[in-house]
Amino acid sequence: MAIFNLNINGKNHELDIDPSTPILWVLRDHLNMVGTKYGCGIAQCGACTIHLGENAVRSCQLPVSAVGEQKITTIEGLSENGDHPVQQAWLEVDVPQCGYCQAGQIMNASAFLKRNPTPSDTDIEMAMNGNICRCGTYTRIKKAIKIASQKKNL
Repeated sequence: MAIFNLNINGKNHELDIDPSTPILWVLRDHLNMVGTKYGCGIAQCGACTIHLGENAVRSCQLPVSAVGEQKITTIEGLSENGDHPVQQAWLEVDVPQCGYCQAGQIMNASAFLKRNPTPSDTDIEMAMNGNICRCGTYTRIKKAIKIASQKKNL
C-alpha cells in the first residue's frame, strides 16, 4: 500500500491504496464515483474514459501509480450542472439508448473537441473510433459532436 494524493474533479483525495489499482476502481470502489463505467477491462471499449490532464484515457488499465500530479476529471466533474456543450448536444440529439457507454463517449468527445474545435466528419469518426456503442447510435453521436463544436465554452 502507498499514499496517493489525487486531484479528482477539483477536489483533493488522499488514499492509502495498492499502487497497481486501476483508477477505475479507485473512482468506483474507494470514492463512490460511479459515473465512470466498467466495460471490458482491457481498455478497448472506452466506457471507462476519463480525462487525465487534458487527455482522454481509459481508466480500467491506468494504475493509480501512473497519475502523478496530473488532474483527473470524470463525467461527474465535466460540468456542475450537466451543461457542458457536449452534454447539451447529447440531450438535444437524444443520443443514448441504453446509456451505458455515454459517459465514456462524452469524455472522449469533450477532450477531442478541445484539441479540434471545428472537426470534419472524418475527424470525428477517427477520434471516436475506439469508443464502442453497443446500441449503435454512432450517427447521433457524430451529429451531437458537430452540434457541440458549434457551441462556445468547450
